[in-house]
Amino acid sequence: MSSPSSAGVSPRAGAREWLGLGILALPTLLLALDMSVLYLAVPHLGADLLPSTSQLLWIMDIYGFMIAGFLVTMGTLGDRIGRRKLLLIGAAAFGAASVLAAYAPSAELLILARALLGIAGATLMPSTLALISVMFQDAKQRGSAIGVWMMCFSAGTAIGPLVGGLLLDSFWWGSVFLIGVPVMLVLLVAGPVLLPEYRDPDGGRIDLGSVVLSLLAVLPVIYGIKRFAEEGVDPQSLAGILVGLFFGVVFVRRQRKLDEPLIDLNLFSHRAFSVSLIVLLLSMATVGGTVLFYTQFLQSVEGMSPIKAGLWMLPSAIGMIMGSMATPALAARLAPRVVVGIGMGISAVGYLLLTQVDSVSGLPVLITGVTVAFVGTSSVLVLGTDLVVGSAPPEKAGSAASLSEASSEFGIAFGVATIGTIGTAVYRSGIEDAVPSGLDASAAEDVRDSMAGAADAAANMPELLAAARDAFADGLNVSAGINAAIAAVLAVLALVVLKTTGQGGEDLAETTDPQESPSADVASVGDSRA
Repeated sequence: MSSPSSAGVSPRAGAREWLGLGILALPTLLLALDMSVLYLAVPHLGADLLPSTSQLLWIMDIYGFMIAGFLVTMGTLGDRIGRRKLLLIGAAAFGAASVLAAYAPSAELLILARALLGIAGATLMPSTLALISVMFQDAKQRGSAIGVWMMCFSAGTAIGPLVGGLLLDSFWWGSVFLIGVPVMLVLLVAGPVLLPEYRDPDGGRIDLGSVVLSLLAVLPVIYGIKRFAEEGVDPQSLAGILVGLFFGVVFVRRQRKLDEPLIDLNLFSHRAFSVSLIVLLLSMATVGGTVLFYTQFLQSVEGMSPIKAGLWMLPSAIGMIMGSMATPALAARLAPRVVVGIGMGISAVGYLLLTQVDSVSGLPVLITGVTVAFVGTSSVLVLGTDLVVGSAPPEKAGSAASLSEASSEFGIAFGVATIGTIGTAVYRSGIEDAVPSGLDASAAEDVRDSMAGAADAAANMPELLAAARDAFADGLNVSAGINAAIAAVLAVLALVVLKTTGQGGEDLAETTDPQESPSADVASVGDSRA
């Protein structure tokens, strides 16, 4: 397929394109749903596979790290071999990895399956956006199509807990992974019929060395941070951090020498671009760290069934959707940086509420705090890409969009790995003195490891279970306090630092048209990739 011509009137999409949009919406819905259903399965897979605290965190966050690590790579690969071809290859790989995860007999194999799911998942989002931009060349239709795409992502996040709860009430924990198999089968069958192929003859060359270096820079640092929280300063934690930083330096130096780098480092010379990425990454980190404690509190502290926990999670999901819908109207009256700043201020209030949650009567405060925090964060989800792309030169919009997506995915996983680990360390410190000396060694270790392990091992020991719940609430409080501080700093950062010069010397608040909807912003991202 040739590149769409910019001359004349853009052709309008017909029935085939709209049916194709329905096919593209399926993996988008699945990606969002897959991120949320696993949280409810944690207590169940924990009881079955008996992962350590470190393994449990790797099961949770390796998926997001692999997506973040491979997003830019897959975007360039799609340009070279064809977006539809990459999408179908990714769909087949995602389905196979889903089956592997569902029937994983050990924590180690589940971590591997989740890593493969992340790599396959990284092919889906950039491919769907790029194909939408080709299929819908009329600006208004393209905006509507991208709006549908974004609605599916939000809907997947909202219904994930319900779907997960229904499955876990009737089946084993692996069932939450199998929901991806029929979706990918439909995509593999209908995709070649309804979706066009498109490849960019000028697409960049893939530098495999840069791909490897990017992963070697990220994963050892996270390992070191997690081990530091669990064991304190030791040779392994220090080695992990230092090794990751070393490869990070090598990665940056390699990008500077390449004619076609994996990441164009010149983008980071724009202060507004760099700050926008930081806001997006850290705001998503607070979300990742919060959801980890949120789901475990409902199930392990409150003792809810998966379906009941899923229902209690609906207010926060609906609040995020409503906040996303209200953001464009606010952006029509206020500069985007002001909307983001106000949103992060609201998030800080929500996280401060979470510092008051206790193990006895904390449910109303928990639900209210999470809902308020997520309503505020929704402004970043809607306007984050717009701020990143708007602060970069027009010819770099595609690279900027890939980095904004990577920042969002990496932020969530980073929050689980760091803020989640800190909260877990607080729990372990608080429960240590409460473990009876005569308790079986295996049961004692389960109690020390996690709240899920304590709920199982101390089920017939009311005093120990109450102490574990108190310790877990303390961990949640500390994590929420960290999130509140991060959100407050981001609010100031957005309001003050983002008021800087954009690509043409104008104020950033003026370079983004407040009348444009977020869907149009994402549509422009798709255009730049196509």
